[in-house]
Amino acid sequence: MFIDEVRIFVQSGKGGDGAVHFRREKYVPRGGPDGGDGGRGGDVILRVQHTLNTLNALRYKDKYIADDGKNGAKQKMTGRSANALVIPVPPGTIIYDADSGELLGDLVHRDEELLVARGGRGGRGNVHFVSARHQVPRVGEKGEPGEEKNLRLELKLIADVGIVGVPNAGKSSFLAAVTNATPKIADYPFTTLEPNLGVVELDHDHSLILADIPGLIEGAHAGAGLGDAFLRHIQRTKVLLHVLDGMSEDPLADFSQINQEMALFDSRLKEKSQLVVFNKMDMPSVQERWPQIKASLKELGYEAMPISALARKDVRPVLWKLVEMVQNAPDFEIEEKIPVYKPAEDPSDFKIEKLEDGYHVYGVAIERAAKMTYWEHEGSIRRFQKLMETLGVEKALRAEGIEEGDTVFVGEFELEWQD
Repeated sequence: MFIDEVRIFVQSGKGGDGAVHFRREKYVPRGGPDGGDGGRGGDVILRVQHTLNTLNALRYKDKYIADDGKNGAKQKMTGRSANALVIPVPPGTIIYDADSGELLGDLVHRDEELLVARGGRGGRGNVHFVSARHQVPRVGEKGEPGEEKNLRLELKLIADVGIVGVPNAGKSSFLAAVTNATPKIADYPFTTLEPNLGVVELDHDHSLILADIPGLIEGAHAGAGLGDAFLRHIQRTKVLLHVLDGMSEDPLADFSQINQEMALFDSRLKEKSQLVVFNKMDMPSVQERWPQIKASLKELGYEAMPISALARKDVRPVLWKLVEMVQNAPDFEIEEKIPVYKPAEDPSDFKIEKLEDGYHVYGVAIERAAKMTYWEHEGSIRRFQKLMETLGVEKALRAEGIEEGDTVFVGEFELEWQD
């Protein structure tokens, strides 16, 4: 099954905890602190794997969580940093923040990478908190929490040539005739329900990647027949091969309809070079219509060539003409980051809510500090209290009327207020 849009949850690893430890060695009565730092948590990275052409693998696993960094240890030993979690995606994958809609990146080139969630830094061990006044610091940091994100991944196929046309025009037959692709082919409308990719090698130096786009119908630009989902794959192609059904009641009307649908979906599509092929020339009635169709298309400014995809007749000259057009065509445009307005946010900002169960403090810096505090060590608690004073949280709580014994909630932590 061809999957071209998925949603996934990613979470980078938490940093390892810094160690609170003192050197204990025979004949060294005052060894001093020697707690090492924690290792860095694992990043989450999306990387292009050129052998993929669908997001199908991500359909069955929608949560990706990187490993945490290892804790620090005695003798100033630093914990091991976690390896990055690499998620392979096909070329042409566009990544959005599913919550804000912000465009995060457009992965096109082989082995290209995008860091989507940065691992938390490791906590510092107590060796970092030595001072002239505090020579025996029982202070350390826990590792910084990792980042969490909901992502929406959208795939736009990257091909040299996009094959377009009305249903049953012979697009899949042409792809099968010139490549090793095996699309489902039958004599009824809407046979192709998903895009197919194929590679044709004309000689040692010339090859083409072709994408058979499912047949478009009237209203495709607005989503009729899943047309809007398929149309976006044409945006990545350099050249369009427009297949006309020689047995259609009005091939020129079909031609006009498809071009109109593409223009309504994206006005830039009408600027792409098009080669028109008149298919089913193995039928005598089609051969009779060909001169008139060729002349009419020439008046519209389009070059047309006759073929029979089923009989594999005259397809090679079409391929060489496509090679020439691809070589002269401009590259497709990379998606640019869409600016999303976000009010400037100061990490040190906070807010306080007074509820029945106590005072709830919300803020990026204060909540992160709470998660990185060793609550079992008195020195770490004093350091957190100092941070509350520095950020102005203590003053704000007093202004709210906090009293001895009241409960203060900071993130997931429940504290008791003491003067």
